[in-house]
Amino acid sequence: QLQLVESGGGLVQPGGSLRLSCVVSGFTLDYNGIGWFRQAPGKEREGISCIERSGVLTYYTESVIGRFSIARDDAKNTVYLQMNSLKPEDTAVYYCAAPRLGACPLSGLGRDFGSWGQGTQVTVSS
Repeated sequence: QLQLVESGGGLVQPGGSLRLSCVVSGFTLDYNGIGWFRQAPGKEREGISCIERSGVLTYYTESVIGRFSIARDDAKNTVYLQMNSLKPEDTAVYYCAAPRLGACPLSGLGRDFGSWGQGTQVTVSS
């Protein structure tokens, strides 16, 4: 059973940047991909992106392409979500999650992911 803990959220002005971290513990040798999701108030959970163990990225939402990127440091069992040029519509609770089958699925559906972190709040506002 994997445990995932997100951190790094906070309040940032439009146009600013944040880097979120997801620390993975437990049976870490079993995990392959790690994905990031977000959920804004009153909206459905949205898949953002997923990174394979190889470093290959899959993006699930076009609105973040060119602004968000994922990186992983396996030595630290940590996956990062770098968010640049933040917009008010990026305000949400951000979650990391592990795919049920190990590899990043082609879909960004939450049901294809098993273990989840508790989330970290990101607020973009002036």
